[in-house]
Amino acid sequence: MKDSTSNTEKKRRDKDLKILIVEDDVTSEKLLEIMIEDFCKSPLIATNGLDAVRLCKENPDIDFVLMDIKMPDLNGYEATKQIREFNKDLLIFAQTAYALPGDREKSIAAGCNDYISKPYSQSELTGLIEKYINK
Repeated sequence: MKDSTSNTEKKRRDKDLKILIVEDDVTSEKLLEIMIEDFCKSPLIATNGLDAVRLCKENPDIDFVLMDIKMPDLNGYEATKQIREFNKDLLIFAQTAYALPGDREKSIAAGCNDYISKPYSQSELTGLIEKYINK
């Protein structure tokens, strides 16, 4: 009998998705780590856009990125644009506390796959992730 569990579902169950959290606020980063525990045991962490770009180059097997928009050195929009220069397929989800009209569209235009505004609930984040991971 063939196991009908998809590879992604198995990865989620085994908590071995490779996730990059890009967040310059330590409290927000720790909260995100807790929120994604069902998907990933030990995420990669970047505290600015430059680190995010570097980590994406060094880890082409990342499953998705949670990209903060407002960061020092290189903001999330610019980091996403640079990542898209060498990786068109990586899932990148913009996340920001500075949700203004047009921010979603600006995030998508920069190359993000989707957008979520802070504060968001566990179920909102899980829903966003599952929308793409369980395709």
